[in-house]
Amino acid sequence: MKPLRIIAGDATSPQAKGPKIIAHVCNDLGGWGKGFVLAVSKRWPEPEKAFRTWHRGRSGNDFGLGAVQLVRVKPDVWLANMVGQRGMRTGSGGPPIRYDAVERCLIALAGHAAELGASVHMPRIGCGLAGGTWTRIEPLINERLCAQDVEVTVYDHA
Repeated sequence: MKPLRIIAGDATSPQAKGPKIIAHVCNDLGGWGKGFVLAVSKRWPEPEKAFRTWHRGRSGNDFGLGAVQLVRVKPDVWLANMVGQRGMRTGSGGPPIRYDAVERCLIALAGHAAELGASVHMPRIGCGLAGGTWTRIEPLINERLCAQDVEVTVYDHA
């Protein structure tokens, strides 16, 4: 098992050698425009374009809660769009985060990381606009990534 590393920094600028996957949580409405994705879009246009295309074609693809889309942004860096929140607002069903969907995303992400020999980098996924709590997310990361020997670094934006 690899230990989870938490450092101060910018998840869009991963601190590691070799292949890297930057992971974040998206909503199932196709919305892109608040939170961590703003930093992503400032750096690379491809992830937003790919996400919107994926969402538009959802009737004929795997888009939905628990799905992961990998987008290559540099020769050794991919961005993982992980659909782990239902909608964008807290309502009668609670916050938008769906922990079961995040867990399914992390299982798929572990497979992608193993295939690419990549480390995984992320902000505290699901804990911003999605309304999740780190006490529920961290164990999922430990179980689904770290326990599978995937190196994971979480970045707290300084």
